[in-house]
Amino acid sequence: MSTPKQYAPAEWAARCELACAYRLFDQFGWHELIYNHITLRVPQEPGHFLINPFGLLYHEVRASNLVKIDIDGNIVGRSEHPVNPAGFIVHSAVHRAREDAHCVMHTHTTAGSAVACQSDGLLPLSFASFFYADRLAYHDFEGITFEAGERDRLSGNLGTKNAMVLRNHGLLTCGASVADAFAEMYHLQRACEIQLAAQSSGASLRFPPAEVSGRTARQFDQSAREAGQQNELLFGAMRRWVHRLSADICT
Repeated sequence: MSTPKQYAPAEWAARCELACAYRLFDQFGWHELIYNHITLRVPQEPGHFLINPFGLLYHEVRASNLVKIDIDGNIVGRSEHPVNPAGFIVHSAVHRAREDAHCVMHTHTTAGSAVACQSDGLLPLSFASFFYADRLAYHDFEGITFEAGERDRLSGNLGTKNAMVLRNHGLLTCGASVADAFAEMYHLQRACEIQLAAQSSGASLRFPPAEVSGRTARQFDQSAREAGQQNELLFGAMRRWVHRLSADICT
């Protein structure tokens, strides 16, 4: 598909990829109606980001109606839609502190929020959970994210990690690409779902030795996080799937 004349080719490609991620989240039920966000840096435009239009459902997001904003959440250029300033505070905290965090995803899924309400957080129970041994950050709940001062505390708690449990709130992931952030969110979400299922079974829970969890996390680093190709293959498959379901993503 050709690039509309009002966009640089790199920006249009980023818009299509981000719109695809929103449609995937809609398919998986990883939305909170018109709330929550996925943000992406605009290529070759330092300090500019793309975010969903506030008031639209995820299945209504298209490449052309994504809103361009600056690091403070101000709209850049023209848009028919507003943005949610409270939602972007969480994202701007990460984007400000991490130059490598080109994409940031935040969810309020039932499984993710339920694990966020547990004192011990994510437990080393399942295959997916082992990926996060010593690689998962936590941030305490401070209320609705209206206060800009929370950004430093949130980014400080995240540090160099790419996945975080926002306690009593939900999940957050980031990455150098949409593919990387999506892969982190998928595996973290799965780990939370399996934890709740295992806990609800009533059976005794089995925890492998800590060294096994650590080894698995290192193996995942080498095969997916550091190599990168596996995440691109995963997101490429998801992109083909969602484009078959929705023909209007890149419009």
